Amino acid sequence: WERMLVLPGMSVMPKVTGALALGLAVMTAVLSGRFRRVHPFQLMALLFVLWAGVVLLIVGGAKLPNKYWTWPQLLLVAWMIWELAPSANRVRGLLTAYVFGAYVAVLNTLLLYRREAGALRRFAAGGADPNDLAMVLALGIPMAWYLGTVYHRPLLRWACRAYLPAAVVAVGLTGSRGGLLATTVALLIVPLSMTRLSPGRLAAAISMLALAGILAVAYTPDRLVQRFASTGTELEGGLGGRGRLWRAGLEAFTQRPLVGYGTGGFRVAITPMLGENVQVAHNSFISVMVEQGAIGLLIYLAMLAAVLLSAYRLRHLERRFALVLLATLLMAMLPLTWEDRRAAWVVLSTVTGLAAVGASGGLVPRQPSPARAPTLRGRPKVTRPADRPTVPAQRRAGPASA
Repeated sequence: WERMLVLPGMSVMPKVTGALALGLAVMTAVLSGRFRRVHPFQLMALLFVLWAGVVLLIVGGAKLPNKYWTWPQLLLVAWMIWELAPSANRVRGLLTAYVFGAYVAVLNTLLLYRREAGALRRFAAGGADPNDLAMVLALGIPMAWYLGTVYHRPLLRWACRAYLPAAVVAVGLTGSRGGLLATTVALLIVPLSMTRLSPGRLAAAISMLALAGILAVAYTPDRLVQRFASTGTELEGGLGGRGRLWRAGLEAFTQRPLVGYGTGGFRVAITPMLGENVQVAHNSFISVMVEQGAIGLLIYLAMLAAVLLSAYRLRHLERRFALVLLATLLMAMLPLTWEDRRAAWVVLSTVTGLAAVGASGGLVPRQPSPARAPTLRGRPKVTRPADRPTVPAQRRAGPASA
């Protein structure tokens, strides 16, 4: 919901909250006097940002593109999450913040549909791109279900579970076919976690899935249902024109395979093939490959691989949650240029933090302490050994005259 409060030329929410969060993170690190040992994900991210700067120096240009300044900001986001979320409660707090922030976008999308149902074809909170919003909401689905499984407070648990049907309806209103595929992947967290659910939570899971389906069918307009029905045809025809962008990007890559065209140079690279009216890559990996070259793509893939390997080392529910969340992110990055999106880096950083907590044993449930032996009030009773001979009372007392 960063676009819901906008001044001329500037989105207020990301600027204000980003500056506040960075200031608090730096102050916390300075006051504590310590820094956590960096993860391979942060090392690869730093190397990728440095390489992007080197490519721009090689390619040259009058000024640095705006997209390049996003890379250091995203690197700071990764560092802040790593420093400020060293425990399971902190990581779950970040996930909860994401879910409740997505709730705001869901409710705003529903209100927009109620007001402008007859005037708009697709609906998105704050005037955002419907495809981007659908992916952001889909990422919140595995987060919400995981939190609804691990939280013990009933109100908080059900608030997280209720996000599933609300998000499914909002994704339907966006009319995003890629968002529909990402939502399908995100909902896999429900059946994958059913093996460890109690009968009551199993019934709640089935009820939530049924409710999500009923609401989606009831509230999604017919024109958007027809749009979703054409997903198979669009896949065969190149995803609404994305295929020609990908083919042009691959052809441009062959001309500069190692270094690339620099950050933000995808449109310049494909202009000779497609003319002046060109778009962004609509594929994160092709975009990185064309702009940063093969070296930059390898560094970027190594960054993702570091997160994936860390997630795979988790146990039970956390591992399934992390893998489904990363699969949903991958589905979002395939049809969209998301390599520089804040939501993607937040997901990668949060999964890395969760994996670090699991490696340190912070996710292992606390075992109950053994029962203590009951204490006796007053003077403890002394038991006499069974083989010790008893002394007659007269001998203990001595002669009467004494």
